[in-house]
Amino acid sequence: MPKKTDLPNLDYELDLWQRGFFHVAGMDEAGRGALAGPVFVGAVILPPDHPDLSRTLAGVRDSKQMTPPERERRAAAIQSVALAWAVGQASAEEIDALGIVSATRQAAERAIQALGPAPAYLLTDYRLELPGVPIPQLSILKGDCRCLSIAAASVLAKVRRDAFMRGLDGQYPGYGLARHKGYGTETHRAAIHRLGHSPVHRKTFRLKSEGS
Repeated sequence: MPKKTDLPNLDYELDLWQRGFFHVAGMDEAGRGALAGPVFVGAVILPPDHPDLSRTLAGVRDSKQMTPPERERRAAAIQSVALAWAVGQASAEEIDALGIVSATRQAAERAIQALGPAPAYLLTDYRLELPGVPIPQLSILKGDCRCLSIAAASVLAKVRRDAFMRGLDGQYPGYGLARHKGYGTETHRAAIHRLGHSPVHRKTFRLKSEGS
């Protein structure tokens, strides 16, 4: 059974590689709880035959524990070494129409479809279970802290989403999207009350996230 450590490792991947699952995709999301912008899901297939994968990706961990410059550097390393990687997204409009769980799963399926080679097994962060995807999978509690491919996916999803939100800041000024990336900070909620919702805000999140 994979052991718990302070940093993500390859225990889960090594177990699956030894069982013949050579294309193992780690998956994680970014932006699930935000008030504005899409939800993004990263998918990363690490190469089982890399001579020193742990050292090459040293420092890759839960993206929330990393600074923006660290994430940018590690994202470049992940993309350079990965056998395949992709990032899928679902818009705020899709989140309002489908609900956050279904929209996040749709973003995940888009990421999977963009991978080449196709994954033979999925390792997902907890709450990213994909019952509609006919691929063997395991959802791991605190997966981005325990599993290197999930941590790598979390970094790619976060970097892509942050860049996207910085772009939206110019289109919808006044909300501070470049600073808080759409999350429900006090400043952001005050801007929503002052300006109303923009087209990239999640209207169905209002009562839960903006109330009182």
